[in-house]
Amino acid sequence: MGDVLLRFFRSTLPDELAAALEDVLKATETGDFLTVFQHPKVQVLLGHQDIAATQDVQLKDFPLWSDYIFHRLGLILSKRNEEPGTPVRETAAYRQHLFFLVAVAALYAFLQANVTGPPLPFKSADVLLPRDVASKVPALSKLRAELVASMGADGIAAYKLTPNIELLCLAESILICPPVQKNVQTSVWARLRVNFVHQRLLSEVAPSLQKAIYEDLDALEGLILYSRFGKEIKDLHVHFLLERASIQTHHGLDKKARADLEQATSERKFEFAITGMMGKRTKFQEKDTSQLLVLARSSSTEATDGTSASSEAGGGTSKPENLDLNDDTVLESISFTSTSASTEIKNATSLAPGLAALDPSNQPMLDPLDSVILLATASSITNTNPADGLTREETLPYATRVLEGGSSNWQVYTQALLVRSRIEGYRSRTMERGLLQLQALVDQVIAETSDTETASTAHGEKSDDDHVASFLPKAKEGESAPVEERLRYVFSLCSPSRWELEAELAARWVSVGGLRSALEIYERLEMWPEAALCWAATDKEDKARKIIRRQLFHATKGNNTATDLEDETWEGAARDPPPAEAPRLYCILGDLDKDLSWYEKAWEVSGKRYARAQRSLGQHYIAQHDYAKAAEAYSLSLKINAMSHPAWFALGCAYLELQRFKDAVEAFSRCVQLDYQDAEAWSNMAASLLHLRPKTQSTAADDDGDGDENPEVRVTSHPRTDALRAFKRAAALKHDNHRIWSNVLAVAASTTPPSWPDIVTAQRRICELRGATDGESCVDAEILDLLVRHAIQSSADDGFDVSKPGLPRLVNELVEKHIKPLITFSPRLWTILSTLYMHTNRPGSALECHEKAWRAVTSQPNWESKTEKEWDAVVAQTIDLVDAYETLGPRERTEGLAAGSGELVARDWKFKARSAVRSVMGKGREAWEDSKGWEGLKERLAELKGRE
Repeated sequence: MGDVLLRFFRSTLPDELAAALEDVLKATETGDFLTVFQHPKVQVLLGHQDIAATQDVQLKDFPLWSDYIFHRLGLILSKRNEEPGTPVRETAAYRQHLFFLVAVAALYAFLQANVTGPPLPFKSADVLLPRDVASKVPALSKLRAELVASMGADGIAAYKLTPNIELLCLAESILICPPVQKNVQTSVWARLRVNFVHQRLLSEVAPSLQKAIYEDLDALEGLILYSRFGKEIKDLHVHFLLERASIQTHHGLDKKARADLEQATSERKFEFAITGMMGKRTKFQEKDTSQLLVLARSSSTEATDGTSASSEAGGGTSKPENLDLNDDTVLESISFTSTSASTEIKNATSLAPGLAALDPSNQPMLDPLDSVILLATASSITNTNPADGLTREETLPYATRVLEGGSSNWQVYTQALLVRSRIEGYRSRTMERGLLQLQALVDQVIAETSDTETASTAHGEKSDDDHVASFLPKAKEGESAPVEERLRYVFSLCSPSRWELEAELAARWVSVGGLRSALEIYERLEMWPEAALCWAATDKEDKARKIIRRQLFHATKGNNTATDLEDETWEGAARDPPPAEAPRLYCILGDLDKDLSWYEKAWEVSGKRYARAQRSLGQHYIAQHDYAKAAEAYSLSLKINAMSHPAWFALGCAYLELQRFKDAVEAFSRCVQLDYQDAEAWSNMAASLLHLRPKTQSTAADDDGDGDENPEVRVTSHPRTDALRAFKRAAALKHDNHRIWSNVLAVAASTTPPSWPDIVTAQRRICELRGATDGESCVDAEILDLLVRHAIQSSADDGFDVSKPGLPRLVNELVEKHIKPLITFSPRLWTILSTLYMHTNRPGSALECHEKAWRAVTSQPNWESKTEKEWDAVVAQTIDLVDAYETLGPRERTEGLAAGSGELVARDWKFKARSAVRSVMGKGREAWEDSKGWEGLKERLAELKGRE
């Protein structure tokens, strides 16, 4: 069976129409695309034959070949009224569904020619284009260049040397035709695929295409879930989820991709887990250590279309070459010595029984869909986490599981090799194999997609494929996989095109210092921006500048052909018209020259559609602290690309600096809508909310009965409460950021009423994070005082019982476990603790806190010779201590071993009180005798003597 889209399409067809389309449908399913294009009605569409409605339609009357096709298709489909008994092949429904299949065949043929191979058995130009164009190199070159240029979007150019571009344009022209869109339900899926392939031709994400893609995703999901069609198609929704996950990953929405993958895993009942098992990774390892691996098993050994996994790919013998590691230290694969999973490294839940029983060295072959889930999961992990060693260690086992278990699908196995090579390219022991494997994959794709047709570039000239060194010869007939197998999962895998893969190889050469090899690839592919960035990355900005200027400007003296390329600086007039990728080139030139005018030029030549130009201006203005211009630039960029999370964040920061707090709230709100896990955006949104006034609502009330309405204003919501929620969300995301927790603490204390549980949580977390370095200074004494007093007052009726759940127990645990161990000096903190202990019937602890507070004040060096402020503080603390002795000393002990024995807290409290007063007076006599504080101490001492 063919691709899931074609199976879904079959399910929507009435029996009579399905029978009439069977030959075309079968040809599309088996990859016999030439038969589809040679259908008589398709020949009319392509202009090789004519009917009465099309005989006057000529290519020369249209600016683009795709416009010519679109117009002819409209004329062909315009006849809709059939007489009863009209043969099905003459009906409008037949024509609409036929041309839908033509679009699908054209899309598949484009992918076969550029992504999967094997080579097309025909020349697309000869089959699709008018004969007078296909037979003339200049005319063919011009037509293809115009088609490639038409594929640009939002100021972003398509890859200029895209081969067989007419195939993709044919598919797009048919799928945007209103009769096809309206009457062929599954056309939304095909259009989605065409738009995504179109998106991947561009060097950057085009916002307009992204919007169209996501609109089609929503429509397609509704069709799959709620339509009566396709109910019997196995894993139809799973295929959709995997395709959507690949689209989400491409657009950087990896968290949404992970959600789709988790749902697909659940629907497939696919069991897998990343865990640890004892084994050896190197040849000289003596002791077993826990090795990371993925255990996985499919719920069934049957393939998604009902055929066995082995028969789908000819017994599993057809697959690309997997290069050996050949390292003198690292084993080819982990040697496991224990089949019991380690309890130290695994998922949050225990291993399922089916996984625990697996032999890690001999796991069963996976269903291709399940292999796709593992590979997509690996890609989403790479996007979600920083590019560090741990992430690669987590990612590698997913690809290894697919490879070591074998794969029943050629393209799935190819993708697994690619994922592994990407990971291994960053590890010293596997770097060589990673690079060579990537080179081998490039060679395979070049060998599998190169023929006499694709050896012609978009300009109709011979390409450099013949000069590319190849490690792998083109596969012989019978040794390779058929086209239908390669295309079956290509949309779920998001397999790269040949030029994307070569560009990735060039980037890998740059990372290992192979600059010359990288430049050879970029120059052969005519990827001039990448070549310039390659030079710039090696601090050779002059060469980078020359490459860019050569694309944008004529030679200094106007003669482009007779100039010395080494000395020429390309200072002549700007090329007119500018190249399709001019906006990007001007922005790179702006980066090199630090010249804002180039960004403005990029914005101008793109027709004010190239969002990156305004983002670059915004970055410059932010660096120059010109926040008004930065806000203007980012706002313009967001009108084009409203999905840019970094731009919304930068705009919010600019608004904060401009004190436009309402606008800042809106900007950061958009940030968290795009990325709910962005702690910084949540925190900044909270900071913005703190500056907003409460929303109010006016109501009319006649309170005095005089018939006049008095405006009554009542608060309906408070931004400070919203700010607290936002700060709490930020703290939950960045649990180790003490600054965010400090904000939670401050805002929780300032709401009306204060959020006491949040105060406890925030202060506890701050103590955990900063206590070891900051000590008692990480405790907010003022807020702690409010917290303790509130806890005491709120429990006045029931008593302050710390043994029961509630705020009193939370406060007591906070003080005892987190705050008390940190206090070394602060008299206020000791005083707060004494208040808590006094109201929880712990007089001994309360008096001890008073004593520590007094010692902290009197232990300051030379306090007696400083200002009167310091003297008064000592006097106040001393009188407070005397009061505490007088109040608490005569009480019975309630703590420790002496509790309930009748022993007093301080039997000699009078002596201690007099000693404290005399000590202070003795030290302060010379400087402060007869001062107000001195008199207070004398008076208090006299009162003590009067009690004897």
